[in-house]
Amino acid sequence: MHRTVRLLACLLLPVAVGCGSLSGHPLVKQATEEMRVNTRVAEALGAPVECGTTIRGTANETDGIATLEFDVKGPKGTGIAKVEGKKTTAEWGVTHLELRPAGGANKLSLTADLEARTGSDTPKFDPKAARSGSSSVPPPEDIDIVLPPPPAAPGR
Repeated sequence: MHRTVRLLACLLLPVAVGCGSLSGHPLVKQATEEMRVNTRVAEALGAPVECGTTIRGTANETDGIATLEFDVKGPKGTGIAKVEGKKTTAEWGVTHLELRPAGGANKLSLTADLEARTGSDTPKFDPKAARSGSSSVPPPEDIDIVLPPPPAAPGR
């Protein structure tokens, strides 16, 4: 019996710790606060707005990319909050925040609202954007590569 309890504890502890870590993620904290104070969210769902504690998605600390979502509800309705972000240096920044009301109503993009309220402006990735200037010296126009002759074949 004790062996079974220990085995279950060993199996369930990593799951509980893993789930708990997402609820305290910096992006979730920023998104939760915005959901609670944003007037457009209050108009859509009613006030006060409550955020669920079950967080779905992934947050990769190594690559610095996260996509997370959680349930949101108010007196007038429910929805799902979706937050995406990137980690630059040691700080997470929101790159996309939206509320998807239940029932197929139009989703609300809240990224600009969050930026206006907090003064934070996380740079957006644009693959077509011009590269920023570099302080490195450009490579020379022409490069001549001279290879040595191949070794002689044995017995020649």
